[in-house]
Amino acid sequence: MDTYHDLISQTFDFPTDEFRVEQNELRFHDIDLMALVEKHGTPLRLAYLPKISSQIQRAKEWFRLGIEQTGYQGKYSYAYCTKASHFSFVVEEALKNGVHIETSSWFDTNIIRAMHAKGKVTKDTYIICNGFKTEEYKYEITRLINDGFVNCMPILDSPNEVDYYHDNVREKCNVGMRLASDEEPRFQFYTSRLGIRYTDALPLYQQKIKDDPRFELTMLHYFINTGIKDTSYYWSELSRFVHKYCELRKVCPTLTTIDIGGGLPIQTSIQKEYDYPYMIAEVLRTIKRICEEEGVPEPDIFTEFGIFTVGESGATIYSILDEKLQNDKELWYMIDGSFITNLPDTWALNQRFIMLALNGWNKQYKKIQLGGLTCDSQDYYNAEKHIYQVFLPERKPADAKPLYVGFFHTGAYQESLSGYGGVKHCLIPAPKMVILDRAEDGTLTDRVFAEEQTGESMMRILGYQS
Repeated sequence: MDTYHDLISQTFDFPTDEFRVEQNELRFHDIDLMALVEKHGTPLRLAYLPKISSQIQRAKEWFRLGIEQTGYQGKYSYAYCTKASHFSFVVEEALKNGVHIETSSWFDTNIIRAMHAKGKVTKDTYIICNGFKTEEYKYEITRLINDGFVNCMPILDSPNEVDYYHDNVREKCNVGMRLASDEEPRFQFYTSRLGIRYTDALPLYQQKIKDDPRFELTMLHYFINTGIKDTSYYWSELSRFVHKYCELRKVCPTLTTIDIGGGLPIQTSIQKEYDYPYMIAEVLRTIKRICEEEGVPEPDIFTEFGIFTVGESGATIYSILDEKLQNDKELWYMIDGSFITNLPDTWALNQRFIMLALNGWNKQYKKIQLGGLTCDSQDYYNAEKHIYQVFLPERKPADAKPLYVGFFHTGAYQESLSGYGGVKHCLIPAPKMVILDRAEDGTLTDRVFAEEQTGESMMRILGYQS
């Protein structure tokens, strides 16, 4: 029977730029994963910082090439969407690459001030303030503007939001406007709950922005939940948005920029899924074509990539504790963690990640189901994106080492959705988190950001200990 290595090599073009096998053990960005497991144990959450910078630089280069190829006249700027991961090591790594910041809630403004105190953010950095604005959020945005953050830009999400800024903003201020896009046909509702209705955009500008000398409408924001995808739905919504930009631009000469939200998708399979340069070039061609038809200048472009920035930098590693044959054909491998608590995207959104064994690549493989530790029947993983099944090397009681499995490209949203450092389902602890980086000479460094959550910390949270 073929080995696990044979299976992966036959299914994919393997090895890849990210993954290869050495002495029957998996390497990720040339990282000796088994050495990290032996040092830190499992479950283990890894964050590989160089991947964050390389993703930003890749996107910047794709836009540079796309602008060159299409003759696009506008400029391009990259913003990091903090909601993908708020951790300081992620934000600081992104800021090394000259990016701007997009916020989603009032608490993000604390991150802005902390990064400014460290000299990582200047008062010239663009702070694109998105999302529905609570009173606290509007207050903190106003404070930033009045404190001299000249490029702090509230993106209006509802028609009455601007009233607060009229009453409280003292300094000259650029504002943006988010348009409410139509959702994918599979959604249960037609139009996004967020943003200004298309029909309200022009009246809002004329009645509440145009005649106030403190405010200039400079940005129109577009967000598609699916991200940038080569689908008829995406191109239709982008075209509708650009036509509205042209309509507003004809009466509002200060409107010079569009913000394309939703971001680029990340790879969820070993096999490359997306032609990123093509998609970016098509975005530029679409905007350029419509602007030429409408006779308006091509806008500068901001993107706010969150998942794309940080998603592929993450990995989560488990060991297989035991196996259980529950009927004639369903073999379960039980992991030392939980999908519901550690990788909630797999449970709530049916998200698939790249899943590979760390060791045992010379062994025969088996079709298995992966089970988590909670008592919930939904705590499982039994389908890879490309085959709707899961295969891993066989394990035997006599094996010298446990079998380890890694989930890759898990760097975005997992802690935000599951909660970090709090109480989780069945009191499954948060795993140890280790940050990986490279020294100037290329040597890999690892440092513990947080130890595995302890029982004592959960007892304090629950009120059993003071």
